[in-house]
Amino acid sequence: MTIYCPTDPPELATILGRIRKKREDYERYGFTYIQGRTLRAFFDLAQEFETLENFYRVCVFVPKEFMGFDSCLYLVDPDTRKLLIACDSIKGLKVCGMDPPEDIRISESAYETGDTFVAPIKGNWRLLTRKPLAHAEEIIGLFAVSPLSRFGEGDRLFFEKYANRIGYNLHYKLISEQNERHIKFINTLVADIEHNVLVPNMRYRLFLNNLRKKIQELEDIEKDFGERIEVEFKEDRSEAYHLDQIQGRLAVLRNELFNQYEEIDKHYQSTSLFLESLLRRDHFEKGQLVLRRKMCRFKKEVLDPQLERYRQRLERRGIRIDYHLGRMPDEDIPLAVDVGLISQVYANLFSNTEKYCQEVINEHGEPVKFMSYGQEVIPDFFGPEKPGIKFNVFTTGPHIPSEEASHIFEEGYRGTGSGYKPGVGHGLHFVKKVVEVHGGVVGYEATPLGNNFFFALPLQYTIKEIMDLPLVAELGIS
Repeated sequence: MTIYCPTDPPELATILGRIRKKREDYERYGFTYIQGRTLRAFFDLAQEFETLENFYRVCVFVPKEFMGFDSCLYLVDPDTRKLLIACDSIKGLKVCGMDPPEDIRISESAYETGDTFVAPIKGNWRLLTRKPLAHAEEIIGLFAVSPLSRFGEGDRLFFEKYANRIGYNLHYKLISEQNERHIKFINTLVADIEHNVLVPNMRYRLFLNNLRKKIQELEDIEKDFGERIEVEFKEDRSEAYHLDQIQGRLAVLRNELFNQYEEIDKHYQSTSLFLESLLRRDHFEKGQLVLRRKMCRFKKEVLDPQLERYRQRLERRGIRIDYHLGRMPDEDIPLAVDVGLISQVYANLFSNTEKYCQEVINEHGEPVKFMSYGQEVIPDFFGPEKPGIKFNVFTTGPHIPSEEASHIFEEGYRGTGSGYKPGVGHGLHFVKKVVEVHGGVVGYEATPLGNNFFFALPLQYTIKEIMDLPLVAELGIS
């Protein structure tokens, strides 16, 4: 277990201020010994009993056992907005769901009715986590205590504060219960994905293999057909010419089928790779990205397939591809990475290239619009004797404003230059998560003519040492 110890806690002053304010508040409240014990027992038992039903019981039976007061917990139904009884100290949960007495009404402040004292419970019933509970003034219930005639000095204030504590604890109990439901749903969903998506998707491999065999069979028929023409219609040239045309049409059809097959096969391989790497069970069970590293030929297995996917799309938008950004080693450097996840890093960067690359004027006064990519080994990138390999993707266009550049890898952030272009600000954040779980870093550089997005991965060996690894020899990398 890793303990997070920040070196500069900016909120320490705020925390100390709140602690001191609490000390002053409790001195001002002047709770009696019994009231203090009641609060402590409530806090302890609210944590001990996890279910909402038991929490309701704790709320009403602690004041009865410690102070001799009966109480009733009322809660607002989040769907109907109707006030209903949740539990009381006489019949327990048997009254759950019943309507309250006519004199019990929702109120922003505490009030008295007959021989009963009623305090509002404030919280955030809808679990709007973006809105801190401390600032949520929604009335989610009431806490009624009787007999009011037995109240002593300070009991009204005590039960107002007690109702507030119910609201705080109820909020987090609801969050916990909601999270538990979400986890159960996710676990079920993962099993469904594996059974109904990943396994059936593998069957397409068989379908594609059979399709390729049929295309090969068609090619064999075409060749056989041509040979029969040569033999049987040697003398009848007009008929031979007619059949040659048919053979030509067959060849064109076969080539078109094969080209479409290759496109479908590439799409299948890419989709399968992404599905497997994103929807694998380990991610959901661990609650984080879990790597499946393997030694691979990085350029051949990661970069080139993604570039091929986007090549035509980039060309359609008039984006020229330059292949010489960075000092390119002669070798296709083998790296131990999660191929599926790192491939999606390039997919996101190339997708952004398609959307945001713009024409600029170069140093010769000529309009240019291009993207470039490359890699370079930097000996001490991660510190002394800690080499790294930096992967660059450059696009022409105006620089990202400096005040925005530091935020572009944040979840949901979209700069002013994104305009009407589709997106939700998730792509670069995903890139950051994948690279960081590999032990690397991401970054942005404003460079002449445009913008360079990069990520760097640590190298555990020198290039020469990598090329001498036994696994590299098995891969046939030279």
